[in-house]
Amino acid sequence: MFPELTRDDVFRLETRRLWLRWPRMADGSAILRQAGEKAVAEMTASIPHPYPVDAVEPFIFAMRKGNALGDHLVLAVTPRSRPNELIGMIGAHRQAKGVPFIGYWLGAQHWNKGYATEAVQALIDSLFTLVEIPAIEADTRVINPASRRVLEKSGFRAEGSFLKSLPARGGLFPCEQYRLDRSTWAALKSWGASGWAHAPEHDGIKRVETTGEPCPA
Repeated sequence: MFPELTRDDVFRLETRRLWLRWPRMADGSAILRQAGEKAVAEMTASIPHPYPVDAVEPFIFAMRKGNALGDHLVLAVTPRSRPNELIGMIGAHRQAKGVPFIGYWLGAQHWNKGYATEAVQALIDSLFTLVEIPAIEADTRVINPASRRVLEKSGFRAEGSFLKSLPARGGLFPCEQYRLDRSTWAALKSWGASGWAHAPEHDGIKRVETTGEPCPA
């Protein structure tokens, strides 16, 4: 599903305040510290709390390998002025029905600054631009209004509630399903009414010639 362009670890997305890049082994301590926070982990399906120290390196290898194979596109969220400082992660994942599913998290100290919305909008712009897909899907726990606002500000439409298995939480929990159709995204972009956060000179994809960590086989 994901094109050759995204399968190289020089792939970058740059927005007004953020730089989204492939995760690196050097991000391990930031992931362990921030993703392992209870307030962050409990809103996700797969992040355990506490986060096992020995799980971080395999996770990063798996994300890089999946990026290289085109199975998903998982990116570290970093400040544009400090691209080595991971503050969260965002990803798009293949689904059997051909519509990608996106998920994201930010360290708690970076909440309420608009970073999640900025990152989500950058990713969905790139997905619709690079991949012939009819829509993008996402979901959020019903107890997570902040994530719901991010999706709504990015043009997603609520499609109802359902019980979802959250393995790291140990059972089924109420969640809300969201969907953004290509036609809706195109209309929002053309109307200029969506609040998209890109700076005009940096809208879209950036490829920067930098040296990344070796990609696992």
